[in-house]
Amino acid sequence: MLFDSHMHTPLCKHASGTPMEYAQAALEAGLTGITFTDHMPMPEWYDAPWRMHLSELDRYVEWVQEAQQAFAGKLDIRLGLEGDYHPGTTRFVEKVLQRYPWDYVIGSIHYLGAWGFDNPEFASEYDNRDLRELYQQYYQLTTQAAQSGLFDSIGHLDLPKKFRHIQPDLTLAFETLDAVAATGMALDYNTAGYRKPIQEAYPSHDLVTEAVKRGIPFVLGSDAHKPSEVGHRFAEAVRDLEGMGGRVVSFKGRQQV
Repeated sequence: MLFDSHMHTPLCKHASGTPMEYAQAALEAGLTGITFTDHMPMPEWYDAPWRMHLSELDRYVEWVQEAQQAFAGKLDIRLGLEGDYHPGTTRFVEKVLQRYPWDYVIGSIHYLGAWGFDNPEFASEYDNRDLRELYQQYYQLTTQAAQSGLFDSIGHLDLPKKFRHIQPDLTLAFETLDAVAATGMALDYNTAGYRKPIQEAYPSHDLVTEAVKRGIPFVLGSDAHKPSEVGHRFAEAVRDLEGMGGRVVSFKGRQQV
């Protein structure tokens, strides 16, 4: 019963392939279903080159609905979003989430202040940062995201490691893990990390172990930005999670199933 619950569309301006092509790739990979979670619209001043515009939201939903109809009875296709948590934008996010009956909403952090820390164009900024302070700031935001009530999971929990900047202290993430557990959320188990310089999934095995201690479940996601990435290394991901006692879930109607 494998679901890929993290994937994008060309509307985010940095992905390729139609929803139909993603669905076909999932079918060929033997998946049970997929959830589209494209980067949600945000205020126009925030990260505009890397997400759909609010005027494109209806088209996004139409695309997913067209794929649902085309693959009915063959593939379970669900409608979601990857939301961003950024201080000052929560009212905007709330309004977007009220527009449609979403199945699943990921809460991700992509910015520390004005710095898009996972963007390769700006990776040199790591040289100017204290790594401990960076992770402290990052996990403060993920904790706030978990406590906001806006999201169903936290996306790619230890994302700042993307370019091999490993967090210096595992305990820096514990407040976030406690908040995720307290709110009944899940964690995005994101295999895109295998395709990045870090070459491991998000979150790390050590963080998975800590999440399991707290009873936190995991949602499999490839973070696919093209059809060939759908279900990327899922067999390995499931083996690793099961070996660490992890529980895999998916979401439908904003509820764990």
